[in-house]
Amino acid sequence: MSSAILVVEDDLDVATMMRDALCKHGFDAAAVPSGAACLERLRTRPVDVVVTDVGMSGMSGIELCVELRRLYPDVLSLVVTGQGGLDTAIDAIRAGAYDFITKPVKVDVLAIAVSRAIEHLTLRRELKRLRTVTHKDSLIDGVIGSSPPIRATMEMIHRVANSDATVLITGESGTGKELVARALHRLSSRSSEPFLALNCAAMPAPLLESELFGHVRGAFTDAKRSRPGLFVQAGRGTILLDEIGEMPTEMQVKLLRVLQERRVRPVGSDTEVAFEARVVTATNRNLETEVKEKRFREDLFYRINVVAIPVPALRDRTGDILVLAQYFLRRAAARIGKPVEGISSPAARMLLAYDWPGNIRELENCMERAVALCRLDELTIEDLPVKIGEHRSSTMVIAPQSPADLVTLDEMERRYVRHVLGANDGNKTHAARVLGIDRRSIYRRLEGESAEASAHEPAELQGPAGEAQIKSSDAPT
Repeated sequence: MSSAILVVEDDLDVATMMRDALCKHGFDAAAVPSGAACLERLRTRPVDVVVTDVGMSGMSGIELCVELRRLYPDVLSLVVTGQGGLDTAIDAIRAGAYDFITKPVKVDVLAIAVSRAIEHLTLRRELKRLRTVTHKDSLIDGVIGSSPPIRATMEMIHRVANSDATVLITGESGTGKELVARALHRLSSRSSEPFLALNCAAMPAPLLESELFGHVRGAFTDAKRSRPGLFVQAGRGTILLDEIGEMPTEMQVKLLRVLQERRVRPVGSDTEVAFEARVVTATNRNLETEVKEKRFREDLFYRINVVAIPVPALRDRTGDILVLAQYFLRRAAARIGKPVEGISSPAARMLLAYDWPGNIRELENCMERAVALCRLDELTIEDLPVKIGEHRSSTMVIAPQSPADLVTLDEMERRYVRHVLGANDGNKTHAARVLGIDRRSIYRRLEGESAEASAHEPAELQGPAGEAQIKSSDAPT
């Protein structure tokens, strides 16, 4: 749609000339003889840019700029001044005008000035829209957190949601790859269509082929009727092929052809059927390594890896651990009707210190168990699994992304000692040689751990925002 321009000029010949010139340049232009007529017209017919003469009878052009800024802040105004009217032009800019043009008005100069104003207005509207998106939609339903790694994932989801490109979601088991796929679908123009997911590792090749591509009646034993596959069932929706790295080699060949041709051939059929679904894949494997070791086809890898969205492990986003823990706590407490409101400080420290090899899935299971066992209104160390209470982190965080990663020098030293011990399979003699200390020094550096684990800390846990206690009301919704 062409931009709407309104010329305000009490000289009819000049007004007609400017209006016709703007129309020839592709703008939807009109003209009115006064500032009052301009304001009256704007009540019923919005415009993008107002081009106004300064010296008019009644309301001057500068007075009109003031009213436009007050009543219609989304409308840009350009003023037309006489030769040498620099002071007047400055007054107009101060009154809210975007730019000025000197008389006599040249058609090309007028068109360029209006085009520049439209570009500025378009950019301003886009920035306003992006600010709205940032405030309202940056937290994607189901994807929780505010740490830099998860924010990068959320940004990528927003950027590619409306693309038809094939997406490869990577990450360890339990990081929430299916949630990311569902978020892509929900934020896309396909959201009203089906979202179908299939775990490629859950079935053998013949059954997987039937599930994906469908089959006709009599194609195999028990095929008593024809059945469309997931590619067709999804319609214009989204199909998620989870654990794509586990797909049998013979199926990889068939999938590659389907993705290239955008057509499927049901098992037992001689005809092909076109499909319109968007394909999203996910894996917890390093597919580049799988390709090098000849376990995954290189051509299929490049076909599905058009856009890659990495999902960070929970140990790489420690700033989100307590937010996620509180979310799972509140949900579990509501489900079983238990009045558990928060997490005690010692228990929270235990959650932060644990490495979470099972990622978010492990954290969710941990909180469900803790809520089930909890006898108070907040979770304590006794409610957590023993392995979490006995865990001693060996993770070395040199450049932490969150204040939750900061530890004392003594703790950093203990972690490094544990790290070297682990690298030497627990052999203290070898570890001491690497560390440049004797065996007894290793014991001295680790001897404070048992005391710290059993000691009850103060009742407060001061986080980055200074909260004294973690309660349900503090968790994001």
